[in-house]
Amino acid sequence: MSVKTISTFFVAATALLLMASCSKKTNTQGRYVPANAAVVVHVNSEAITAKLPWEEVKQNELFKTMYADSSLSSLVKSALDNPENTGIDIKKDMIFFMMKDSTGGYVVFQGAIKDAAKFKTYNAAALKNAAASEKNGVQYLTDKRTTVSWDKDKFIVVADAPEMINAGNFDKVMNRDSIVPAPSPVIVVRDGISTAAALYTLAENKSMANDEKFSKLVNSKGDIHFWMNTEALYEGNAGMAAMSMVNLRKLYEGSFTAGTVNFDNGLVNVDLISYAGKEMSDLWKKYGGTKISSDLTKRYPAKNVAAFFAINFKPEGIKEFVKLLGVDGFINMGSSLLGFNLDDFVKANKGDVMLALSDITKDSAGKTSANFLFAATVNDKVSFDKLVAAGSKMGKDKLGSDASKLFYNRNDPYFAIGNNKTAIDDFVGKNGNSQFDFLNKISSSPIAGYANLQYILTSMKETAGKDSLGMLALDLSSKMWKDATLNGGEFKDGGVSQHIEINLQDKTTNSLKQLNTYFGRMSTILKEKNKETNINDLRLPGNFPAGPDSSALYE
Repeated sequence: MSVKTISTFFVAATALLLMASCSKKTNTQGRYVPANAAVVVHVNSEAITAKLPWEEVKQNELFKTMYADSSLSSLVKSALDNPENTGIDIKKDMIFFMMKDSTGGYVVFQGAIKDAAKFKTYNAAALKNAAASEKNGVQYLTDKRTTVSWDKDKFIVVADAPEMINAGNFDKVMNRDSIVPAPSPVIVVRDGISTAAALYTLAENKSMANDEKFSKLVNSKGDIHFWMNTEALYEGNAGMAAMSMVNLRKLYEGSFTAGTVNFDNGLVNVDLISYAGKEMSDLWKKYGGTKISSDLTKRYPAKNVAAFFAINFKPEGIKEFVKLLGVDGFINMGSSLLGFNLDDFVKANKGDVMLALSDITKDSAGKTSANFLFAATVNDKVSFDKLVAAGSKMGKDKLGSDASKLFYNRNDPYFAIGNNKTAIDDFVGKNGNSQFDFLNKISSSPIAGYANLQYILTSMKETAGKDSLGMLALDLSSKMWKDATLNGGEFKDGGVSQHIEINLQDKTTNSLKQLNTYFGRMSTILKEKNKETNINDLRLPGNFPAGPDSSALYE
């Protein structure tokens, strides 16, 4: 081979490598999912079935109850015996997604075919009145709002969902129906075959397979991946027109959230990254915080923390945020009636805020109470005094005599308000030195949260009445849950990251197996609770025996 040939080959190979490295990352999971899908859930079936085999699902009390239902057909029972009796491959990835359009929307379930003959037989029996057809190598069964389709490799089930026309309607969320009634939707019967056929022939560059961020999501380690496109969910809603005086579009334009769930031994890990449009992203990059204030947290005089939340941010960002939404004029107009303006709010605080609940107790009369505290760091004393005066006025107007149950105190750097005067005074007046183990996990983030699930559930048991089934449920829950933490708020890789960790008591068993057992046992308790409620509804005073003994529901 000549030197010239070798050189030409080397240049060509290098160019190909560069093109490959610079090209967009793709994925196979989103190949038949439209790029503007509102919600996508990807199930890593191989990982899920490895962590929770179907034989263990069948031992779940809820499953056993359902299976014992005499009204179940033999067809359904065959699927419950083994999902692969339906012809699907339960160890291959499965995709659920929701699409929203002008007629409402539709929901899709996709997966791999293991046995096409079984799949056809099962679905033909399940959809007894379905019309069968075939087009371009794809078979269809259509019955009312559901269309089942498949080729030799995959299946796509389309379910019409006209109710999605109301998804994300802010006028309904904010109870504005009486002010700006939404027009009654025109019900259009969807052509399920055309909808499914369009998915089989979907161009790759118009699918989620071509989305780099979705590729990054589904190619990361995870048992379940989920994706929510906020813009697709809210865009085009009639309720948005009702809120036209507020530039809410800035909140959801270019906004979506990617999440991963992993079921590990003794814990559930959830990782989220939230993306936004350019203007919202620029605000977060410029005004996002660094880490929560250790000065605040160590001053918290609590013995047993039930729940905790703290945030660090740059106060100037609030002003820029409301200006972006176009509501700064309204806010200044309203706040001026209370004696302050937006600039006062920005100057008043340093951007450190903490909210906590602790020390749950039960008094001699049987009333349950807990200490709560809200604290912030003070920046400008004069501006902060205006906020305190406005808060006092609003408290008297809204709370009336209950306002006397709230206490607040402040010095130059700190302000605190809560329902326990001693705790408030101690927080402000003393140099705190409190140490909480949970802060080791979350204190380096600008957003941090903690819930002591074990303490809350134990406290509920101690303050509960004589409801045996209720106590049984609390006992089951306290043996299951330990605590949960939240940390994040950093802007990186184009979005805001968050991490949620839910810890279970048993650290030796994967959390998916534990959840399967827990919800099965809880369903049994709830079933007995419903029976007891129905009996009590019919019970005549003084002539009906006591409810059943529930102690043997589970070991």
